[in-house]
Amino acid sequence: MTSIAPPLTDDDIRDRIQQLGPWFHNMKIHGIWTAPDHFLGDYPNVKFKGFAQAIPSDLRGKSVLDIGCNGGFYAIEMKRRGADRVLGIDFDDDYLAQARFAADANGLDIEFRKMSVYDIGTLGERFDVVIFMGVLYHLRHPLLALDIIHDTVAKDLLVFQSLQRGSEQVDVIAEDYDFWDQQHFDSPGYPKLHFIEQRYSNDPTNWWAPNRAASAAMLRSAGFEIVAHPESEVFICRRVEIATPGAVYPCKEGRP
Repeated sequence: MTSIAPPLTDDDIRDRIQQLGPWFHNMKIHGIWTAPDHFLGDYPNVKFKGFAQAIPSDLRGKSVLDIGCNGGFYAIEMKRRGADRVLGIDFDDDYLAQARFAADANGLDIEFRKMSVYDIGTLGERFDVVIFMGVLYHLRHPLLALDIIHDTVAKDLLVFQSLQRGSEQVDVIAEDYDFWDQQHFDSPGYPKLHFIEQRYSNDPTNWWAPNRAASAAMLRSAGFEIVAHPESEVFICRRVEIATPGAVYPCKEGRP
C-alpha cells in the first residue's frame, strides 16, 4: 500500500526555506517568500513581468529547457503555462535542491538535473523553448555556449537575458571594414563585451558584461534571429540555420 505524505504546513515550508537558503529567486511558496529581504525585491517576477507577454501563454504540447534554472522560477512559470515537459539544469547543488522543493511544494512535475551548459549536447533532444536567462555573463566561454545551444538543443524559441553594461545605443555595422579603419571601435554603439578580470558586485563568476549591441550581435552570430526585444536585457529569438559553422567544441549530440 502506497503511503501519502501529509501536506506541508506553513511552519514546514518556512523551515525548509530556511534550511535551503540563501535563495536568489524570491518566490512565494504557498504565500511564504523564499527571500523576503532580496536586494532586487520581487525578483525574478519583477523582471518576468517585463517580457511575460512575449512568450506563448499556452505551451501545451511543448517542451522547455531552462538552462541555469537556479531556484526554478522560470521552469515553474513555463509548467504553469501547460508545457508537457520541463527540464531545468544547473551546476549548483544548492540551487537544484531549492528548485526541486519549490516545484514539489507547488505540485508541479518538473525534472531537474545537474549539468553544465557545455554538456547539454549529451541530452540528445531539442526543445521547443529554451530559456537562457542570467547565465551568459557567468561563463568563461559565452559564445561557445550559444553555439552549443543552437547546434544541439534549440528547436524554435530562445528566451535570452544577460546583465548588460555600457551604452544602449546600437550602431548599424558594415559587413566589412578596411584594416586601417578603426574609429567604429570607439563608438558607444559598437558591440562590446566587457571583460571582468577580478569580480563585479562581489561575485567572482561575473566574467562578462556585454552592451546591448553585443548581446544582439552574439545571438545573431550563433544563429538566432531576434524577433522581439520586450525588455532592455531580454531578447526573444528563433533558431535559424546559418551558413557559417559554429565553434569547435568537444561535446556533440549523443557523444560524451
